Amino acid sequence: MTVTASHVTVHRQGREILHDVSMSAQSGEVTGLIGPNGAGKSTLLAALSGDTSLSSGSIQLAGQDASGCTAHQLARTRAVMLQDVSVAFSFLVRDVVEMGRHPWGTQPDDATIVNEALAATGITHLQEREMLTLSGGERARVAFARVLAQRTPVVFLDEPTAAMDVRFQEQTMGVARTLARDGATVIVVLHDLQLAARYCDHVVCLKQGAVAAAGPVAEVYQDHILSEVYDWPITVLHDGNRVFIAPHEVNCSPMTGAT
Repeated sequence: MTVTASHVTVHRQGREILHDVSMSAQSGEVTGLIGPNGAGKSTLLAALSGDTSLSSGSIQLAGQDASGCTAHQLARTRAVMLQDVSVAFSFLVRDVVEMGRHPWGTQPDDATIVNEALAATGITHLQEREMLTLSGGERARVAFARVLAQRTPVVFLDEPTAAMDVRFQEQTMGVARTLARDGATVIVVLHDLQLAARYCDHVVCLKQGAVAAAGPVAEVYQDHILSEVYDWPITVLHDGNRVFIAPHEVNCSPMTGAT
């Protein structure tokens, strides 16, 4: 299932957040959205998922205009993990994961699917815990489990690993890659360039709300491209299929005058 943005522009409170963005993501691949803070990555993810209005342009989900889809149609087409995974009420972990099944009504395999999602994210032992008692990383894994339980052909993840330790960062992105290998279209916002290099097939690099570069990781991960986009000297090392990112270090004097 292809997800396509065509000349998308988004304004918020009189400010242009995205400018004439065109891109596509294919089924069977993990597409990463990378770029510095404020580049428009989360806004683009929201636009692609049909969760924000466009000033101009269009979003196509499997050949359908996202703006013409009902909320129910969208919920059966794509699952979204937001950057903010906090909850206002003390739901049990299992209750939150079960919410992923709501678009499908009551199905005989609901319990099995929920159990599989809990296991895939390593939170089976947390299923009877209240959400308000969890750490940020644990809440993120619950949110990811809800996405898995939704069983949609398109998956959107907004900085899913930001609060996780290295073990669960790797496991989460490994599951995302498995979803893609099983035929899903996975689009993920990542700040960790090394993680994106390991798990993404293609990347779209944003700067100031526009596409600065897009393509396979090996093409986009070049010294001059990343250094320009991030406004910081970055060296990229290629070793076969592996890519290593080496930002230049800062040598600065310690703070003085502190009391």
